[in-house]
Amino acid sequence: MAESPRHIARRKKQASVTSRERMRGKRAARALCVFIAVVVAFAAGFLVRSQTEFVASLGFPLSAGEDAAGAGGATKKTTYDSAAMRVSEVEDLLNTSSLDAYDVSTAANGMLSALMKATNDPYATYFDPDRYAKYIKETADRSYAGIGVLFSDYNGRAYVVDVFEGSEAEAKGVVQGDFVEAIDGDSSHEWTMTEVVNALARDEGESVTITWMHPVSLDAETGSEFTTTLTCRRFEEANLLTSVVGDVGYVRLRQFTQNSSDLVKSAVSSLTSQGATSFVLDLRDNPGGYLTQAVDVASLFVQSGVLVQIETVEGTTTKTASGVTVTQAPLVVLVNGYTSAAAEVLAAALQDNQRATVVGETTLGKGSVQVVRELSFGGAVRYTAAYYRTPLGHDIDGIGVVPSTVVGPSSDPDSDTQRLVAIDVASSAADAQDALVPLT
Repeated sequence: MAESPRHIARRKKQASVTSRERMRGKRAARALCVFIAVVVAFAAGFLVRSQTEFVASLGFPLSAGEDAAGAGGATKKTTYDSAAMRVSEVEDLLNTSSLDAYDVSTAANGMLSALMKATNDPYATYFDPDRYAKYIKETADRSYAGIGVLFSDYNGRAYVVDVFEGSEAEAKGVVQGDFVEAIDGDSSHEWTMTEVVNALARDEGESVTITWMHPVSLDAETGSEFTTTLTCRRFEEANLLTSVVGDVGYVRLRQFTQNSSDLVKSAVSSLTSQGATSFVLDLRDNPGGYLTQAVDVASLFVQSGVLVQIETVEGTTTKTASGVTVTQAPLVVLVNGYTSAAAEVLAAALQDNQRATVVGETTLGKGSVQVVRELSFGGAVRYTAAYYRTPLGHDIDGIGVVPSTVVGPSSDPDSDTQRLVAIDVASSAADAQDALVPLT
């Protein structure tokens, strides 16, 4: 029986639809296969690229970030973790592609200065050859020649610790805490203590112009500025002062020089012979100095035990008492906010060993050690190489030594309240010790 024209048309239409669906299925299958192939290729490529030795054996170049494995499995620095390699990459581009030249010294000075600042070490400094030559300047005469000011470093900047009484600097308004901003108009860099002292070691009668910055506090980076022209002359200020107040021997040490322990030892012996039964060691405004001398002074009062811990990249070491003391009498250490570095080490050593009562204000908190290293191409860098910690392991840097008896400075310039309180504490300690002596 023949199909009607309507049935034939319907059958052809259904065949056409089936054919189109079959074609769409084939195209979808091909697309899926391509997708899977891409994924597999990507995964395989990632796997192969992660095997740097295998990739290198195939002759493919490795990028700086991929060439991380060295001989023996040691990790090499890459442009991702090495400033030197980043600079080297740019330098290579300039050398091969740029039509302009650059001055190596100028470029290096700028980059090295920026590198030291990026360490966040406030004392880190790059000295170019000219500046370094001034930094290491030595004078044959070791007596103080200058303007009548004692300087120290705070965060790498020179500031005034003490102004000598009767000096021209005192008369012209220089006060404790002032920072040096410029000397003879040179404000090209921040002045360190060593640079200031060297710049002021001049011939008798020579003048110097200094710009000072008077901040609200030592941590302030700005403040009012003023300029003075001062005449340099020699100052023979005694590093150690002594007196007897009642039965208390008073010893003031300005800074730790090469013979400080001998001076303190002689002073204590002399004061004892004058009837002193207790002592006050005044370290106010002492900027520190030789650590070995601070340890030796501590040994005069502490018979045994740790006096300071020193942390470096190689680990922690200690300095201990020598075992030879000069007295066992009660001792008070007087400090203030300008007591710094080695002076803080001494105060902490006596406090932690329960050998002395610390009176006054919290110290500056400069418990770090800086070193200067010469560079093969000229100049030098200065950086922090060690930190001081107290005998019990407490931080000094940024914290300071906290007195057990807190006494602020007197508002009356004719009355030294801190000194009076320290003497009173020492005298009371001597009376208490006498009360414990058994009667015979």
